[in-house]
Amino acid sequence: MVGTKPSVMPTPAVFAAFGAAGTPERMAGGRGLTWRSGQIVVRPIEDPEEAAWKSQVLAVIDSSEGFTVPRPIRDDRGNWVHDGWQATEWIPGVADETRVGDIVGAGEAFHRAIAGLPRPSFIAASNDPWSQADRIAWGEATLPADELLELLVAECRLVNAPSQVIHGDLLGNVLFAEGRPPAVIDWAPYWRPPGLGAAIAVVDAACWHGHSLDALADNHGIPQWRQLLLRALVFRMTTLHLFGYWDDAQADRHKPVAAAIATLTE
Repeated sequence: MVGTKPSVMPTPAVFAAFGAAGTPERMAGGRGLTWRSGQIVVRPIEDPEEAAWKSQVLAVIDSSEGFTVPRPIRDDRGNWVHDGWQATEWIPGVADETRVGDIVGAGEAFHRAIAGLPRPSFIAASNDPWSQADRIAWGEATLPADELLELLVAECRLVNAPSQVIHGDLLGNVLFAEGRPPAVIDWAPYWRPPGLGAAIAVVDAACWHGHSLDALADNHGIPQWRQLLLRALVFRMTTLHLFGYWDDAQADRHKPVAAAIATLTE
């Protein structure tokens, strides 16, 4: 998948503004950009509007037995962002990409909790490779020249499920801990049918974590599952193209998953 990059440590003033105490340490997740100090996690933001919007939602979201979230933390001036950084409470737990059913369940519970949100303007304005790949997967932008992508897109049909804000990167962003509902972290917002979040998680698991190709047929109770899987795989493959990571090895990794999805019935 897309690689990580080194992160500059937040200044002591940033940690202090969020009330963090303790020796900072870089966390393993978050693409290498996230730092923990005591009970507070700090990470850089790319879009202040998106960061503030997500923080406001997560501060009041009604979690359930199906999921929880780390609550965002305001700085000493009452803002969600401080000098390009945001903070949340630290929640203990470990990601487990093999627990696909549990991840899908947590994601579906999260999507139910945010189903009534209006579409935020930053989704349409975003132009990073992930956003571009999302639009391509839904026929809203030009497909890269690739025979496998063209074959997948040729199988795409109308998905008539309504769109809402979703989490488009669930698989490695659900943390498990004994005695607590799964914690959904690192929200990647898109405006798509909620089943797409589950489809992306399942495709990621099949491509990168040994999830059985036969298990792709399990639709988790989600309508138009094959169509969502097709778009999920186009999205992930296109992202690799746009980052310049697509090569023969990537093609070999994704072809079996594409073939398995193609054989599913509608």
